[in-house]
Amino acid sequence: MAADEREAREELDGIRLSIDNIDAALIHMLAERFKYTQRVGRLKADHGLPPTDSAREARQIARLRALAEESHLDPAFAEKWFNFVVAEVIQHHEELAGANGAAAEPAAPGDSAS
Repeated sequence: MAADEREAREELDGIRLSIDNIDAALIHMLAERFKYTQRVGRLKADHGLPPTDSAREARQIARLRALAEESHLDPAFAEKWFNFVVAEVIQHHEELAGANGAAAEPAAPGDSAS
């Protein structure tokens, strides 16, 4: 292996290690986020509140799109990520509402920001 290729591979390994560390941090942050959304879901279920909040979702999407633009990230990607996460949150909230006997209103994917 030539010296140039060895240096490139070492640099690649270092970059990949940074990516792996960021991925781990993202997973930990998502776990922390879901701890809070579970608390929101329990409060909503305990008080008969609907599992979704379209107005909050709209505010969050606007806020995250602006943050994405400021960070030079595609705002559409940020919105897709948010909708993906919120779909999981809604499912948890609906399960909690069902467990409490509350009438869960049907939700479209991404129809709550917690």
